[in-house]
Amino acid sequence: MTITRRQLAPAAAGASLAAIAASPAFGQATNENIKWRLTSSFPKNLDTLWGASATIARVVGEMTDGKFVLNTFAAGEIVPSLQVLDAVANNTVECGHSYTGYYIGKNPSFIFDGSLPFGLTPRMQNAWMMFGDGRKLMDEIYDSFKVVALPAGQTGGQMFGWFRKEIKSVQDFQGLKFRTAGFGGRVVAKLGAVPQQIAGGDIYPAMERGTIDACEWVGPYDDEKLGFHKVAKYYYTPGVMELEAVNQLFIGKEAWGSLPPRYQAILRYACNYAMTEMLASYDAKNAVAIARLVAAGTQLSVLPDDVVKALRVALEAVLDEEAAGNEQFKKILANWRQFRANQHRWFGIADTRAEFAVYRSER
Repeated sequence: MTITRRQLAPAAAGASLAAIAASPAFGQATNENIKWRLTSSFPKNLDTLWGASATIARVVGEMTDGKFVLNTFAAGEIVPSLQVLDAVANNTVECGHSYTGYYIGKNPSFIFDGSLPFGLTPRMQNAWMMFGDGRKLMDEIYDSFKVVALPAGQTGGQMFGWFRKEIKSVQDFQGLKFRTAGFGGRVVAKLGAVPQQIAGGDIYPAMERGTIDACEWVGPYDDEKLGFHKVAKYYYTPGVMELEAVNQLFIGKEAWGSLPPRYQAILRYACNYAMTEMLASYDAKNAVAIARLVAAGTQLSVLPDDVVKALRVALEAVLDEEAAGNEQFKKILANWRQFRANQHRWFGIADTRAEFAVYRSER
């Protein structure tokens, strides 16, 4: 689909349209030609995750008549997959597309703008960011790294992961070498697992060699592309570790400040469009991919209740431990927990019960 300035108003929605329309410079033409480099944490064979960068570049180009060019680079072409934030903060590139959970070693509070176990769904996350205190709290973190972050991708709910052996109890996590990112690693470590943070393109060889025993990435569509079903039999649900996962477009503050206001508005819109597109893509493709995987021999498995409960206890302990020694994290956590409680109560009354009723009626 080609997007033009004339089509923008009916295509945009909600806050994005309001932000663009409110920009005093949006309707002003500019002849300024700008070229940026956009580096991604994701390989090109993952058309969903990598595709967000391509979508942002395309939309920006179309809406500026080719005057604002984003040259896109996949993981490893400029910098390694897990160094995108550094590349932007150090002005190696003007912007980069990544997942904040990769950078919790720099600041654990990044995880609130990524995905937390037993946390928020995509809609809940949007509500916290746009109508709660999420945006204000997270911008304080980004400011300290001299970057601007625009939400630019959303995977939706994920699976728990792929395992060579069945998980029958909490004891099965003892010594388990498990590839996971974000706070998920710290949570499973409480159960005795040995977390490994490995870039997406390196997971399959690690599983094949036996360097790791289990892995999680996103969901059926991407996992099938990466071939995990060839090296692990058991595919576990529910994906309590990531009910959603937001990707960000990191932009250097200096580069952002140099943009004409109209280009800033267009870039915001392009990121919002990419976010909506990615979620829709995953929702459509995962539903078909899971059927293919099961037909090919994957054993779809459900985590035992005692494992889910143990993971929840571990998560809250990890959060409390981090908050005890980190005032900034503590401040964000208190706000996030209150918002989560309200959202979980409401969705438990409305969407979740309605969805379960509908699904049961289809059996």
